[in-house]
Amino acid sequence: MTRNQPNPDDRRDNVEKLQNMVQNTLENIAKAEESQAFADSSTQQQQIQAKNERRRESIDAMREEMKDEASAQNGQGQENQYQ
Repeated sequence: MTRNQPNPDDRRDNVEKLQNMVQNTLENIAKAEESQAFADSSTQQQQIQAKNERRRESIDAMREEMKDEASAQNGQGQENQYQ
């Protein structure tokens, strides 16, 4: 019988992944704003605006996480996990 081993916590490329996620989200916001001109109703326009607002909030959270990851990679902000 084989045992499933969890993957090691490899955080070396998290900042890069987060940067890509932010860039993709910014592109999605721009595309949504372009499509808003072709929305059939004010309801659709409001839905696009609401979704873009959620995207902006996600970007803020991703940027905060990037700061945390960068600090962790630089050896800062690491607490003793055995306390």
